[in-house]
Amino acid sequence: MADRVHPRDSPPVSAESQPASPQDSSVVPQALRPPPSEKPVPPPGTYVIKIPKDQVYRVPPAENARRYDQYTHRKHRRSRCCCCCCWLIGILFILIVLLGIAAGIFYLVFRPEAPKYTIENIAIRGINVTSPSSDVAISPQFNVTVKADNPNDKIGIYYLKDSSAEVFYNDARLCNGALPAFYQPSNNVTVFGMVLKDNGIELRSEDRKSLLESQTKRKVPLTVRIRAPVKIKVGSVKTWKITVKVDCDVTVNELTVQAKIVSKSCDYKVDLW
Repeated sequence: MADRVHPRDSPPVSAESQPASPQDSSVVPQALRPPPSEKPVPPPGTYVIKIPKDQVYRVPPAENARRYDQYTHRKHRRSRCCCCCCWLIGILFILIVLLGIAAGIFYLVFRPEAPKYTIENIAIRGINVTSPSSDVAISPQFNVTVKADNPNDKIGIYYLKDSSAEVFYNDARLCNGALPAFYQPSNNVTVFGMVLKDNGIELRSEDRKSLLESQTKRKVPLTVRIRAPVKIKVGSVKTWKITVKVDCDVTVNELTVQAKIVSKSCDYKVDLW
């Protein structure tokens, strides 16, 4: 029997190189297997809906389109309102700063001082509280002398028409009148007189009694109220109309022409508008 001779360099036969037997049905040839998929495959019984990206993020549904328009409109309007408010606040702040600077410069340049007013003399006629009848009307007349002091170096004062001056005892007005219209220059003291009178004044019994007791004590308290529209002159510039209010508490010893002032004090206020 002849011996079999195998090639020297022949590799051993592997299981893969051997042909599969027809009985082994689990072995599938490698060439028939499908290539691996790059995207995941959904499981059976499911489906995927693809929507364009611009429709998802940019176009609202038809039922929400109006709501979306209203929202964007309100948002833009709110942003415009905030911007306008910021501008308005900024402008007001700048105006306040400029006014403060102007007021500071005005004060440093002109050094304004408030004018001073005092009652120098009062002569009284037509008041007779010693009458036995309390129903007798009186017709008082007050000649009041006022001193106005303007201590400013560069500021003048124009006293205009339509002023008023009144004399009160408690709450009862005794007489009224007006100031003369004149111009008071800077660093000037002006003394002017006012004639205040009224007719047919009927005092209440308690006021008449109190007035008689005050005259007996030689201390009759009176109040002189002055309201004068003025214009301030700074250099060649005149201001708008300003109202000067002067309230003076004056005590006299008697209600006659020879009345002397026992005490006096005046308060000064200004209404800029």
